[in-house]
Amino acid sequence: IVTPTPIQIQGLPTVLQGRDMIGIAFTGSGKTLVFTLPIIMFALEQEKKLSFVKNEGPYGLCICPSRELARQTNDIIEYYCKCLADDGFPLLRNVLCIGGVSVKDQMEAIKQGVHIMVATPGRLMDMLDKKMFTLDICRYLAMDEADRMIDMGFEEDIRTIFSYFKGQRQTLLFSATMPKKIQNFARSALVKPVTINVGRAGAASLDIVQEVEYVKQEAKMVYILECLQKTPPPVLIFAEKKQDVDAIHEYLLLKGVEAVAIHGGKDQEDRTRSVNQFRNREKDVLVATDVASKGLDFPDIQHVINYDMPEDIENYVHRIGRTGRCGNRGTATTFINKGVEESILLDLKHLLREAKQKIPPFLANMQSENEKYLDIGGEVGCSYCGGLGHRIADCPKLEAIQTKQAQNIGRRDYLAHSSADY
Repeated sequence: IVTPTPIQIQGLPTVLQGRDMIGIAFTGSGKTLVFTLPIIMFALEQEKKLSFVKNEGPYGLCICPSRELARQTNDIIEYYCKCLADDGFPLLRNVLCIGGVSVKDQMEAIKQGVHIMVATPGRLMDMLDKKMFTLDICRYLAMDEADRMIDMGFEEDIRTIFSYFKGQRQTLLFSATMPKKIQNFARSALVKPVTINVGRAGAASLDIVQEVEYVKQEAKMVYILECLQKTPPPVLIFAEKKQDVDAIHEYLLLKGVEAVAIHGGKDQEDRTRSVNQFRNREKDVLVATDVASKGLDFPDIQHVINYDMPEDIENYVHRIGRTGRCGNRGTATTFINKGVEESILLDLKHLLREAKQKIPPFLANMQSENEKYLDIGGEVGCSYCGGLGHRIADCPKLEAIQTKQAQNIGRRDYLAHSSADY
């Protein structure tokens, strides 16, 4: 590291002191090295004291929300372990535990003894539940993109994983956003953590030029081609639905654009091949659902196109964070129309204003209750989800959770009456 980033300058000394840490930084800030380098150093110290034997380990565990991010993190660890081994240090063994890959192959690696494991929550829970290995000597836990994992419904799985640790552990949590639900989770999972905040939690990188265009649904495909003319490749296109990803991909191929696509409906081998082709510049455009935005690092992305506006502002920040990384400039174009919820448009308006971006007239004319409260010193922003365009009383996320809880209570009451009747 010749010129460390702000999160690295503040985070690495904190982690090396053994403190629990919450790292809040926008994507592309270099946060991955803040938890991968210390885990390698700690594992190296353990190996020097006493060599790992078969079936022993892991000493360090990294949990990532998606297979792609887990694979990328594992590749970084593997690279530095190899560099150290080439310089005469003991060879550290690492293993990647993700779905879509043979459990048998993963178990073969674990049986040799592993120092570091990188895993997704689902596969990790499955292997721990079946007692394929233990976390008895694991002393280091890093959770990357924690906000995404909680949003994806993995909170209970992660809390269950905590129960498999036998001794004290150092816990690191990294997140691009910090809504109240993540704060509550961190409060219960970490011990007196040091919080390092590089920029406001949930803010977009100032290196990204954000453009918002009003585009009718039927005109989106044609307008994608126009947007592709704005910048050179590589370009990322995001869509909410799998069928939209497939439709965009097919349309671009018909127009002669070198494009690949990934989403959860494709098998792991196909997804990996597409990501590698895009990373190696064999393809110019990658079309994806949000599965590709969970921390995947393509350092030279010139342009991110949002075919549709995500359902919440956190996803929007994650998506556009694929460009403008490591101090480079990038462009993000987002299509919106009358089908987008007003609350998310207000959040978008406030995010654009905060990042000193041009606000289109149709957004500028919208006024939230928040802006009415500014003159009388009222609270600005939602304390639950962190959105800037609404308050907690109008939070769509909180309303959705409360509705789900009410449905669950009703279902339990129904089941209780049913069992009593029979």
